[in-house]
Amino acid sequence: MLADPVLSRELKSLQEELATAQRQRPVQSADRLIESEVQITTDSDTVASGGTAATAGRLPVRFVSVVVLGAALICIVLLVVTSALGVSDGNLLIVRAYAQSKQQNPLEKARTAVETLINRLRGIDMPEGIVKTNGRLEATQVDVAAKYPGRLATLTVDEGDEVTAGQVVGTISSPETEAQLRAAQAQLQKAKQALAAAVASIAQKKSELDFSRGDYQRAKTLVERGNISVQTVDQRRNRLDQADAAYVSANAERDEAESAIKSATADVERLQAVLADLVLLSPRSGRVQYRLARAGEVIAPGQRVLTVLDLKDVYMTIYLPANVAGKLMIGDEARTILDPVPEYVFPSTISFVATEAQFTPKSVETAEEREKLMFRVKLQADPAVLAKFHSSVKTGVRGLGFVRTDPKIPWPDELKVKLPQ
Repeated sequence: MLADPVLSRELKSLQEELATAQRQRPVQSADRLIESEVQITTDSDTVASGGTAATAGRLPVRFVSVVVLGAALICIVLLVVTSALGVSDGNLLIVRAYAQSKQQNPLEKARTAVETLINRLRGIDMPEGIVKTNGRLEATQVDVAAKYPGRLATLTVDEGDEVTAGQVVGTISSPETEAQLRAAQAQLQKAKQALAAAVASIAQKKSELDFSRGDYQRAKTLVERGNISVQTVDQRRNRLDQADAAYVSANAERDEAESAIKSATADVERLQAVLADLVLLSPRSGRVQYRLARAGEVIAPGQRVLTVLDLKDVYMTIYLPANVAGKLMIGDEARTILDPVPEYVFPSTISFVATEAQFTPKSVETAEEREKLMFRVKLQADPAVLAKFHSSVKTGVRGLGFVRTDPKIPWPDELKVKLPQ
């Protein structure tokens, strides 16, 4: 049974016409064939038995003709009905074309217009120089991972939450690192005290050195006058040398204390940096795509905790043959239509064309094989559109991508930019 009443009526009318036409021609042919057989039989009977025998043989001949005609008529009717009921796709197409040849009602006209638009968008009736292909909407993904091991103490966001760059999304506790930091801070304090002691020792040793130097100078003057012995002068010179060595040693201790301070300071800064890295921050503004850990779990170095989508870097990935990809230029305009909202057309820009084929792992030499190569192309979404519809952007959505092999070709009306209001 046909669901369309118009087609049902037209089919029934056409069936009757076909049945009538086919019924008349076989019956006439059958009558002529039977009459000829009767004539032949009558002639034969006349020759064999005379006129009386021929007249007597006509009655069974007509009875046979009626039976033959009835059987032929039944076969013809069955054949016509079986063919007209749609057993043959060709007959059904003929009937449909016959029905569509008559005047269409408004619903049929609207349906035809919609089918025409869909055919154009599917690439069946695309203008010359505009290529359509299927694609998938994607965005740049950034992972938030632990740099150092520890226990995940808090995780403040969930999948689907919006985050901003620098926002705290979780913390990792590490008591061992905190204890090491306290030890490093104590070492730093000790090194500072050692430096203070070294500075004081330098002042003392310098005073002793100055006194020994003056005492030695006086001894040399007195020995020239003969007031003291040479042995006394030698003793005072030895004390000067000792004071000078002590002064040099005090300066070395000061340098050592300063180095210890630098080392302790570096340890403190390193441990503070470790603790700072235990606070997980969002590297970019976007939306949390995956939450890969839960609070209380022990995190290993480099383990991912969250995946954030950068919704300012959204693009559609499509694949095009070599003869089309070779004509595209970076920065050319493109169009995208998403399956959830096919009534809108979004502007895009060609931002990437792969230099290597995606589906052919081996090198090919023949021209026929080169035509089968597919190249990945990225259609970058307009940043202004992304900023305006930030909350509505969804990755993974399928749709259609449209590119032009020649930038001079104008976009048809169906592919002009149309954004939600």
